Amino acid sequence: MKIIIDTDPGQDDAVAILLALASPEIEVLGITAVAGNVPLDLTTKNARIICELARRTDIPVFAGARQPLKRPLVTAEHVHGRTGLDGPTLPDPTMPLQDQDAVEFIIETLRREEAGTVTLVPIGPLTNIALALLKAPDIAERIERIVLMGGAYFEVGNITPAAEFNIYVDPEAAETVFRSGVPLVVMPLDVTHKALVTKARNDAFRQMDTPVGTAVAQMTDFFERFDKQKYGSDGAPLHDPCTVAWLLKPDLFTGREINVEIECLSDLTRGMTVADWWGITDRPKNSLFIGDLDADGFFDLLTDRLARL
Repeated sequence: MKIIIDTDPGQDDAVAILLALASPEIEVLGITAVAGNVPLDLTTKNARIICELARRTDIPVFAGARQPLKRPLVTAEHVHGRTGLDGPTLPDPTMPLQDQDAVEFIIETLRREEAGTVTLVPIGPLTNIALALLKAPDIAERIERIVLMGGAYFEVGNITPAAEFNIYVDPEAAETVFRSGVPLVVMPLDVTHKALVTKARNDAFRQMDTPVGTAVAQMTDFFERFDKQKYGSDGAPLHDPCTVAWLLKPDLFTGREINVEIECLSDLTRGMTVADWWGITDRPKNSLFIGDLDADGFFDLLTDRLARL
């Protein structure tokens, strides 16, 4: 399967990229960076650091939007650290950043590849994806599907009481994507908070005794300090790798087709994913909204694949 990963690395973004690069079923056509967890200069740098960690300097990395469609950028250094990849000490990248703009790359790729063969995997704010859809509406019918990490229903917010971070940063972009008509698979906090890196699971990464295994263990060591304190959980949730894991083994996940609308106007609930989980309205279904996963199966897959790098 052919994918474009749109990302704002981020330790959990890094693990998602590594999982994709470790999986022969997946052909990563490119990685497009967006401002989100940290500003764009760092997300483009971090994406290349991860490619080099995986020894995949053949993967082109493109710079996209520096700020949301209509709002000032909100970042999350309080979670991910100053660099976005705090934890391991990794060398600065030597592979080049591509000259082409990320949005142009997305549009050009979707127009070049056979219709219905490319999946977009956004694991940060949806700015780049929305810009591509707004600039080139014809690409919507060419996208196989969009598998994204964002939103919540029962779990509700992690950046405000009502909103998950990726959607909150650029709700107008999320609204564009959710109303695009493209088939959507959504990994909300409800499922990602069940993908917890417990001590035993982190030990399994470290015991690989490889540069990738050690770096992932150090990333989650750093990442978990915030979530364990905030949620009282046994470890950090690996949000973003759930998207790639669904592509590889969708039977690990369960969810339902529902309508999801994005709140853009209210100061109180801006960025909320209004998920009609119970089918209360007659609004058309636009998303496969995932609610649960086999956590042991997820980590078995993740550990097996990362050990290949």
